[in-house]
Amino acid sequence: MSSSATSRRTSASSRNKRARSRPLAAAAPVFAALGDGTRLGLVRRLADEGPLSITQLTADTGVTRQAVTRHLDVLHDAGLVRGTKIGREHVWQLEAARLELASRSLDQISGWWADKLNALKAKLESETRK
Repeated sequence: MSSSATSRRTSASSRNKRARSRPLAAAAPVFAALGDGTRLGLVRRLADEGPLSITQLTADTGVTRQAVTRHLDVLHDAGLVRGTKIGREHVWQLEAARLELASRSLDQISGWWADKLNALKAKLESETRK
């Protein structure tokens, strides 16, 4: 095979890897935000109960309103929640599309690992037959 053909194949492979990694990179802030137990709990509550005010989110948690607000700001920056001012209350709701992005990213990673493990299995099986 010519060096230019090898170069084109390597270049195409690099482009494919970059294209596959874009959604993963876009999901990284979501995973970082969900890496905290308090934030994960807030997301769970918003998913289970729908839009809630900070007062409702802090009730019976032992976490201050200020701490919850800081956690909600992190979740907002990651695109996981959206806040709306209704009267004197700030009501927060889940942005499901960002969770779907994270889910698709996990599916992509799972598929990649399955492909790699199947390739390894096939290689080991072919070597044991020799």
